[in-house]
Amino acid sequence: MAVQAEENKKCCIFCNIVSGLSPSHKIYEDELSLCILDINPFSRGHCLVIPKRHVPWWHELTDAENASLFRVAKAVAKKMMLALEPDFVCMYARGRRIPHTHIFLVPTYKGDVLDRFFNALELFQESPPELLTLREDAMMAETADLIRKA
Repeated sequence: MAVQAEENKKCCIFCNIVSGLSPSHKIYEDELSLCILDINPFSRGHCLVIPKRHVPWWHELTDAENASLFRVAKAVAKKMMLALEPDFVCMYARGRRIPHTHIFLVPTYKGDVLDRFFNALELFQESPPELLTLREDAMMAETADLIRKA
């Protein structure tokens, strides 16, 4: 397992950016996190906030790294609001395709691709019958209990 983690780190584009081996457009950083422009933006200003240490999943970060990641995300989102004047800045955590935690910060405007996506997702969330059972009080209680006990 440790060998696989080391191999992932060696070929990780984000680790290469942190170490200076790969170019990036740095926006902001602190001692534990770095914010860069995404090379495949959803909108102008789309950024990625990454921990400087290679960690696949955000919930595996140390408390200090997690605090740093969200502190940097907040600072950059405020800058985006001033510089780009979006309706809001969408934030979500990833790490699936590139197994190095990253938070997407996407300036979003009414009617743009991300706004349409989330509107469609909200409609989807309300419609499939299999999701209706998840809203039932008994299922909600069971799920809450299951998570609390873990």
